[in-house]
Amino acid sequence: MENGKIFDIMKYSIHDGPGIRTTVFFKGCPLHCQWCHNPESQRFEQELMYWPDRCIGCGQCLEVCPNGAVTSEAGKFEYLRDKCFACGACSTVCHAGVRELVAKTMSVSDVMAEIEKDLIFYDESGGGVTFSGGEAIMQPVFLLEVLKECRKKEIHTAVETCGYVKLESLQMISDYVDLFLYDLKLMDTKKHQEFTGAPNELILGNLRWLAEHHPQVIVRVPIIPTINDDEENLSQLGEFVASLRRVTKLHILPYHNAGSDKYRRLGRRYLLPGIQPPDNERMEKIKGQLEQFGLNIKIGG
Repeated sequence: MENGKIFDIMKYSIHDGPGIRTTVFFKGCPLHCQWCHNPESQRFEQELMYWPDRCIGCGQCLEVCPNGAVTSEAGKFEYLRDKCFACGACSTVCHAGVRELVAKTMSVSDVMAEIEKDLIFYDESGGGVTFSGGEAIMQPVFLLEVLKECRKKEIHTAVETCGYVKLESLQMISDYVDLFLYDLKLMDTKKHQEFTGAPNELILGNLRWLAEHHPQVIVRVPIIPTINDDEENLSQLGEFVASLRRVTKLHILPYHNAGSDKYRRLGRRYLLPGIQPPDNERMEKIKGQLEQFGLNIKIGG
């Protein structure tokens, strides 16, 4: 049986598909969107998040670190990230949660055990499980095995994808997914490359295939002010989605910067510090513009 790398399992979600859901977040993503609110999901390798303000000065991390990534001077502890290999030794002895490993390796049965804890909520609300990330389809064999187990137990499944994946992987899982939540960001491929790290031809091509072969696809668009909320991009996006077979639902998701502090915890720089979330009036205006293409538009997930 395959194992997968998971960085979070969130219970009682209501924004990632119908009903009350469990969202399983896979680690690793082929895109690096500058507005990403889950930066800990981007890299496939293990990482360590650091909260220096939680430190109580016990010194146990200094004693167990095998790489010299923790130093102490005058009773003050310093974390040297460039020497850290994310082995996790410090996190196992730190009771204050100063250092925490981002992800853990889980088996199919491990993930299913968490999913099945909430069966009663799925049944009562019409919910289920959503596989997100990062990019869940980056771990296609593991994802397929979990999807098959969910199908056996009649659990509704949704997969949120950025679409920048191999078509073969998408085809492999398609029959076991009840709903695809498909992200679109920018229609201009050069601008897409600039802000996400990759062009968009593969993403658009995979969505065309999915629209022809899967009955339940919802397109989701994060609205990032000054980046993809201009009239040209929205018009191109609306025209493209309207041309897709059987795809009529489009969700627009207002940008938020709630995850910006995570970048500091990971030793990275947040690239969009000046961007402000769009207000309700702006979101309603965008909704009206996209409705002109005959699409069913919803604000939020």
